[in-house]
Amino acid sequence: MMGKLKEIFGIRRDERWAALLVLVLLLVLNGLVIARYYDLFTPLRESYWGTFVKNFFISGFDPITYDVVSEWSAKYNVYRHPLLAFFMFIPYLLNQALMWLTGINCAVFIVGAMLVVSGFYSFIFLRRICQDVVGVRAFDASLLALLCFSFAYVMLSASVPDHFIMSMMLLLLALWLSGRKIVAKRPLTIWQTILLFVVTAGISLNNGVKIFLSGLFVNGKRFFRPKYLAFAVIIPAALMWLFARWEYRVYVWPQEKARNELKAKRNAEKRARDYQALADSLGSKDKGQLDSVFKIQQNKKMWAKYRADHRQPWNMHAGKPIAKGEFMRWTDISTPRWDSMVENWFGESIQLHRANLLEDTLRSRPVIIYYEWALNYVVEALIVLMFLAGILLGWRERFLWLVMSYFGFDLLLHVGLGFGLNEVYIMAAHWIFAIPIAMSYLFARLNGRALPYLRITVGLLTLFLWIWNLSLIVKYLVFS
Repeated sequence: MMGKLKEIFGIRRDERWAALLVLVLLLVLNGLVIARYYDLFTPLRESYWGTFVKNFFISGFDPITYDVVSEWSAKYNVYRHPLLAFFMFIPYLLNQALMWLTGINCAVFIVGAMLVVSGFYSFIFLRRICQDVVGVRAFDASLLALLCFSFAYVMLSASVPDHFIMSMMLLLLALWLSGRKIVAKRPLTIWQTILLFVVTAGISLNNGVKIFLSGLFVNGKRFFRPKYLAFAVIIPAALMWLFARWEYRVYVWPQEKARNELKAKRNAEKRARDYQALADSLGSKDKGQLDSVFKIQQNKKMWAKYRADHRQPWNMHAGKPIAKGEFMRWTDISTPRWDSMVENWFGESIQLHRANLLEDTLRSRPVIIYYEWALNYVVEALIVLMFLAGILLGWRERFLWLVMSYFGFDLLLHVGLGFGLNEVYIMAAHWIFAIPIAMSYLFARLNGRALPYLRITVGLLTLFLWIWNLSLIVKYLVFS
C-alpha cells in the first residue's frame, strides 16, 4: 500500500525543476490572495458567512470553503457537491485547534495549503500523462504542463477558495491511472472505479460521469458485464444520489425551513407596520377603504421591485433556461454560443480580458467582453489550431478519445445545455487539461526539423501567457 502511494505521490527526479517552478507560482498566488483578505477574514467572529460573501470578489468564484472550514455546515449545494462538506470536516477540526492556539481564524491558510497541494499534483499528474501515457520526452511533457499552468483560470482555480482545482487534480489522477491501464492492457477494477467515483463525484457530481467514461474506455466490452455494471456503476451512482437526498433532508431543509419561516414572520410584521402607517396617514378607520388603498400601494411596490430586480446583472446575465425545474433552471438557451466559445470558453479561460478585469458576471461584468488587441486572438487561434492538430494526429488512440470524452461531456453540459454558460470560464479546470494532452500527440508524432519549431512556438506561447495572466492577476490582487 505504501509503495503504491509513493508511486503516485512521490516526485521523480526528472519532475523536480518544473515542479519547483509551479510550486513557487502557487505559493505566490495563494500568498497574494491571503494577503488581500487577511485583515478581513482572520478575526474571530460569531458568524463568518456574511463577512466572506460580502467581501470576497475574484471573478465569480465562491468563498464557501472558507465558511465551511470556519464553522462547519453543509453550505454547498448538496446535489452538485454531495460529499464536499464532509471532505472539509478534518480541515475544519484543524482550524478549530489553530483558532484556540493562535487566536485568529486560520481558514485562509488551511484552504491555501489545500489549493497549493491540489495545484501541485495537478501539474505532476498532467506531466505524467504526457510522458507515461502519450510517450513524449520529459522536456516536452514539462513544457506542455507549464503551458497548462499559464492558462488564466488554472492559475485562478489554484488560488481561490473553490473546489475546481481539487476536481482537476482528481480528474487528472483518474486519467493518468486510466491511461496506464490502457497502455498495459489491464482493466479498471470495480474497487478502483468506486474509489475514483466517490472522490470525484463527491466533490462535483457531474465529474463522476467521467469516471464511468474511464471505465468504458479502459475496460471496453467488459464494462457491460453485469457484475461490473451493477457494482461499479449503478449501485455507487444510486447510493451517491440517495446520500445527497438524505444530506438535504438532514442538514439543508431544516435551515431552509427556519429561514423561510423567519422571512415570512418579518414580512408579516413589515406588512402590519405599513398597514398601520397608512391608516395613521389617512386618518381613516374605514377598513374597506384602507384595504383597497393598501392593496394598490403594495402592488406598486411589488412591481417596482420586479422591474428593479430584472435590471440587476444577476438577473439580466443569467440567460433564459430551457425549463424551471430543479436542475433545468440552470440551463441557458439565450447566451450566444459563438461569442461564448471565442471570448470565454477558449478566451477568458486561457487569457484574461483587461476590461472588467476579474469582475463577477452576476455583479458587474458583461457576459461577453472582446479583447482590445489582435494579438490575443492570434494566441487563441494558435492554441486552438494545435489542439485540433493534436486530435487529428492522435485520433486512433483510445486514450485520446477518453480525454476527449471528458472534454465533450463538459462541452455538451456548458455549451450545449448552457449550464453556467454566462461564466463558463470558471469551470475551465474541469476540461482545459484536454488542450495540452491533445497537443502532446503533436510532440509524439512530429520529429526531425519540425519538432524544434513546435517547441519554440509552445515555449513562446507559455512565456507570453505567464506574463500576461500573472501581471493582470497581480494588478487585480495588489492594486485594485
